[in-house]
Amino acid sequence: MTNIDPQLAVALFGGAIGLILWTIVSQAHDKSVIRDSLRQLDDYEIENVRDQELLNPIAERAFLPILGALTSVGRRFTPIGYVEGVKHKFVLSGRPSSEAIDRFLAIRVVTVVIVPVSLYFYYGLNPLGFQGKSQMGVAALSVLVLLLGPDAKLNKRVDERQKLIQRGLPDIIDLLVISVEAGLGFEQALDRTVNSVPGPLSDEFLRMLGEVRAGSTRAEAMRALDARIEVAEIRSFVLAILQADTFGVSIGRVLRSQAAEMRVKRRQLAQERAQKAPVKMLIPMVFCIFPALFTIVLGPAALRIMENF
Repeated sequence: MTNIDPQLAVALFGGAIGLILWTIVSQAHDKSVIRDSLRQLDDYEIENVRDQELLNPIAERAFLPILGALTSVGRRFTPIGYVEGVKHKFVLSGRPSSEAIDRFLAIRVVTVVIVPVSLYFYYGLNPLGFQGKSQMGVAALSVLVLLLGPDAKLNKRVDERQKLIQRGLPDIIDLLVISVEAGLGFEQALDRTVNSVPGPLSDEFLRMLGEVRAGSTRAEAMRALDARIEVAEIRSFVLAILQADTFGVSIGRVLRSQAAEMRVKRRQLAQERAQKAPVKMLIPMVFCIFPALFTIVLGPAALRIMENF
């Protein structure tokens, strides 16, 4: 039995993939021309079921069934509570649509399936020529990226959105104070403010206002707002507004105290990050800057000492 060259096997595999993709794209182009021609006929009635399906884009006819199958596999074999956790994270990231959740679960299934393929690529074919510890390290890194990459990206998106909300809350509260003290009600002031300051927090406030106009109470809408964001400053703001409604305290006074508190917290957060900067700079200085500096400064002296002795 003859051994096949790994590079030749990779080239043949890539050529087969390219030929399949070229065939699919060429057929899709021909069918798209047919669909465009049929759409131009306003009064044309299609009786054939296959022709009706051809009017749909290729994403609905080819990729959506595959996506549905992968999503069902992901929902069946994931641990208990994982799907609910993914849904909650998508709510926190600002994309609570079911299509986005299905795509994420399908990607998780694909990444898990690719894990043994990647191990075979590095240990079976090994076209890159890694050996020993380097081969093990690259394979382990690939497996970690495939298994933890989608969740890490989703967590990063949630963290970035929460930071944007935390950063934009003091400015919105300042505008709310001005609008309320000018004579507007809380909902009217909030509507005017969010239209002036775009961002994720303004989108959540607009959703809250829509829930209030749809029939929900202010307390229910604000608690739902807190559950969709999960930021400590938002929770403090929501509790202050709810207590003001319960005990009849002036909204303007509560908002002014909240604005002062948020400015203090933002200044403290900036000071905290500034104090962490020297500690974070220590690692690159020790491992990157100091060795080069010591080599330049002490290198000639070390060579001179070696020549003398």
